[in-house]
Amino acid sequence: MSYYAPSYPPAGYGGGGYNIAGGPPPVPGADPALWGRFSSVDTDRDGAITATELQSALANSDLSPFDIDTIKLLMDFFDHDRDGMIGFEEFQRLSRYIKDWQNVFRHFDRDRSGTIDGSELRSALSRFGSVTTPFFSRGEEPSNTPDYRGIVPTGISFDRFVRACVVVKQLTETFQRLDVDNDGWIQVDYDQFMSTVLSLP
Repeated sequence: MSYYAPSYPPAGYGGGGYNIAGGPPPVPGADPALWGRFSSVDTDRDGAITATELQSALANSDLSPFDIDTIKLLMDFFDHDRDGMIGFEEFQRLSRYIKDWQNVFRHFDRDRSGTIDGSELRSALSRFGSVTTPFFSRGEEPSNTPDYRGIVPTGISFDRFVRACVVVKQLTETFQRLDVDNDGWIQVDYDQFMSTVLSLP
């Protein structure tokens, strides 16, 4: 049975990193907690947040901040007017997207370690329709560098899991569009290759 990835992005695994702070009154119908989270990182009170401000709003279950590359990926999805910032409505959609991914992460984090190891990652990607091998997941193996608590991670964190799944899903869908005879092989010239690469987020 296939397990479907969220079709648009959510907010961090675990509840860490979200601070309730003062600020302007919530917009009509806004979730007070979500508005507090947004306003706490909207430091200049202009009603929009940058990638740096978004990073301070999102955290993994161990309270480590989201990787900046994952933040940039999320910004690319939700910054619809391409002004380098997202407003509160976009932030609400992003938060729902993150929550969807939290559910996916919990499903595949079978040992409840708060991280995803290589076999769990391959299982997740195969459920999304991607064909992977042990070699594939080497790029997402945990670093031997201790985290801010001095602990060496045993798997990839939630933010890196989201980025890996989203990128592989996009690449797989792009490959499938080019693989018109569905034989698992494609032949493209340089211009077509560059056009394909540059079309990805």
